[in-house]
Amino acid sequence: MSLKLYGFGQSRSFRCLWALCEAGLDFNYDDMVFDKNAENSALSENYLSKNTQGKVPTLEHDDFILTESLAIINYINNISETTFIPTQPKERAQYDEVTSFIITELEQPLWTNGKHRFALPEEQRVTDILPTAEFEFAKAVNALNGIVNLDGTVVGDEFTFADIMLAQTISWAERFKFKIPSQYLAYRDRMFARDAALKALSIVA
Repeated sequence: MSLKLYGFGQSRSFRCLWALCEAGLDFNYDDMVFDKNAENSALSENYLSKNTQGKVPTLEHDDFILTESLAIINYINNISETTFIPTQPKERAQYDEVTSFIITELEQPLWTNGKHRFALPEEQRVTDILPTAEFEFAKAVNALNGIVNLDGTVVGDEFTFADIMLAQTISWAERFKFKIPSQYLAYRDRMFARDAALKALSIVA
């Protein structure tokens, strides 16, 4: 089995790197950059043939390719000998609820912030939208309070890949200097203290 993850720092690809470390799978990691002239450029023809958006993450398993972080971590669960996604119907539904909320509500203001500060071409950036992104993030956090309990793990009593999704998104928000409740930071710190998280951090350091 040939398993390779293309990623960049603590971007969304870090979720996948962490999941691979939790699963204990053998894999190769390629650190990408966004300079067209670099050998490991995400804008090269070779990489664009795998991920047409020129973004990370991309997972390559033999001749099978996935490019969305949630799909990738769910796939990692499916090829792992250990289960990191609930199998009981109600807990699986909660897992789907939390991870869907993270992608559609919690992370979107962060990506809006990033796009309009540095990711988009300058002529496409609208800096007036940045306060709106902060408002939307605070609103999502308030809504999430009714879905998860941050005293333990977010779904059931055991660590799941939903914890990776949430902890990485909180870390993303902190790097972007969003206001984050202290209990969210404490939860993130507990998750990032896991051996697999520390291993993943050492890879992107």
